[in-house]
Amino acid sequence: MFETEDKRKETAEDAPVCCASCAEASVDAPAQEDAPAEPATYEIVGIRFKTTGKIYYFDPKGLQLGENDHAIVETARGIEYGTVAIPNRIVTEKDVVLPLRPVIRTATADDDKIYEENKRKEKEAAKICLEKIADHKLEMKLVDVEYTFDNSKLLFYFTADGRVDFRELVKSLASIFRTRIELRQIGIRDETKLIGGLGVCGRPFCCKKFLDDFVQVSIKMAKEQNLSLNSQKISGACGRLMCCLRYEHEVYEEELAKLPKMDSFVETPDGKGYVCELVPLSGIVKVRFAGDRNMIKSYVKDDVKVLSTKKEQKEAQENKESREAKEPKENKESKENKE
Repeated sequence: MFETEDKRKETAEDAPVCCASCAEASVDAPAQEDAPAEPATYEIVGIRFKTTGKIYYFDPKGLQLGENDHAIVETARGIEYGTVAIPNRIVTEKDVVLPLRPVIRTATADDDKIYEENKRKEKEAAKICLEKIADHKLEMKLVDVEYTFDNSKLLFYFTADGRVDFRELVKSLASIFRTRIELRQIGIRDETKLIGGLGVCGRPFCCKKFLDDFVQVSIKMAKEQNLSLNSQKISGACGRLMCCLRYEHEVYEEELAKLPKMDSFVETPDGKGYVCELVPLSGIVKVRFAGDRNMIKSYVKDDVKVLSTKKEQKEAQENKESREAKEPKENKESKENKE
């Protein structure tokens, strides 16, 4: 008379259906995999504040700016006047540092006049600063002077061998210019970038002409390119390794990966020998033959077969020495056991 609890609990499979479509609907649909979310995108313009300075991204706020246009933007230092290096472009979130600061407006003729006036005032400020440095007898070299567009800050860039106590100098400058004074000590590479000059190649410094930022350069790059390791020959005017050592580094690495390593034991059409020199861009391998150390021949990489690398030769030699060291001991123990 009364239904049991188990009977009242009908499953979806046991429930009656009125038609085929209801039967299909009663079957659980497979869970759909979540589609990967598309990365957020932002419209930006790239602005630089010096001829070869770093490019910073800004939010154009609906303005359409072309390359080499001038714009007034908001920065951490205040209102600045910059030049458009990258016109309006859409980039993903990974390419920007949020939040983006806005472009206030396209520069007007009045803005251009203010910018030129600031440049004139910077030259006067540099002369006054040099006089004050001499008055305070500070061991520092003034490199550059820069006004912010709204004259809210005056920056002096200098180099020095060590730390400089310029507190009194700042007070003197602040009393003259009646604005916020900031002194920044920069490195020798930054100084060279600001001043400019001609390199050993006879062309203007790369850092002054087109490099946006400095890249890491190592002595390994000079070795891979078979250049002289004399520091005077591979160093720039700044005294650091020349930036141009980096330009072909990736190509040399790619070509060196196709060649046998130095000191590898190889087989050639003329016999076996050791690799003594590589010419990566030409794919040439120079081999010194084992029998005659004065005999060196050049081969294309396809004519050379590697028998063992320097590391494998070293491991084989260590294993041989280890076995030879064990053999006398084992022979001695064997002899003692027989006696």
